[in-house]
Order: sequence, then structure tokens, then C-alpha cells
Amino acid sequence: MIRALKALFETPEQDSPEQLEHRLRLAAAALLVETGRADFGVDPRERQTMAALLCEALNLPEAEVNALIVEAEARAGEATSLYEFTRLINDHYSPRRKVQLIAHMWQVAYADGNLDKYEEALIRQVAELIYVPHRDYIQAKLAAGKPAT
Repeated sequence: MIRALKALFETPEQDSPEQLEHRLRLAAAALLVETGRADFGVDPRERQTMAALLCEALNLPEAEVNALIVEAEARAGEATSLYEFTRLINDHYSPRRKVQLIAHMWQVAYADGNLDKYEEALIRQVAELIYVPHRDYIQAKLAAGKPAT
């Protein structure tokens, strides 16, 4: 009886390497999508930036990246918290890849020429959830470039 109850609450993660890689790609894409949505709308420049960053970082063709973004938009819309995405990132990304993800989030946030306070708050929250040091968070922000005010 106890084993049966325990089994209900455990989610064994026995993904194949391909399934795990897809889930990681989806998690990263969903965090970029959430960054674009943080200011209550995704500007076409933000979506273009997402696609370009994902093509480069994941070494995927544009068609696959566009399909990934569509899937990420759906998953992000269904998500109740960032945890389902950040948990995967924490479990499988190196510190360097985590900083790279934060840098990509900054690039998406700046893509429309306007850094919204909600975008900044989201990126700060994700950086804390994936244990990116504040120094690296700030360096990534500065590297992404502030828009002219």
C-alpha cells in the first residue's frame, strides 16, 4: 500500500537521451518565450531574436526552431510556474550554459528596444532559480546592451 502511494508521487525520469535533449530544448525555448511575453505581448523582433538564438545555440534548422517555439508557447501557456523549466535546466546545464541562457533572455528582452520592468523581474527570478551568480547576471545584462534612453 505504501509503495503504491509512493509510486503515485514519484515521477521516474527514464527518458532516452533524445527525449531528454528535446525536453531541455523545450525548457530553454519556454524561458525565452516567457521573457518575450513578460511585457504582455511578443514583439516580432523578440520572436526573431528567439529564433536566431535558438538556431545558433541548438544548431537546429529554422523550421525545427519555429516548431520548437510554437510548442514552447503552448507549454509556457499551460505551465503553473517556472519550476518545471528551471528544474530541468538546474539538473542538466553546466554553470556556463546557465549564464548563456540568461544572456539569451536579456537579448530577447532588449530586442524590441525597450526593457520592461516585468522582463527584468522575470530574468532576475530565473537567474536566482538556476543559481546564476549575480555578477554573471549583471555581466550578461550589460553584454546584451542597454537600449538608448
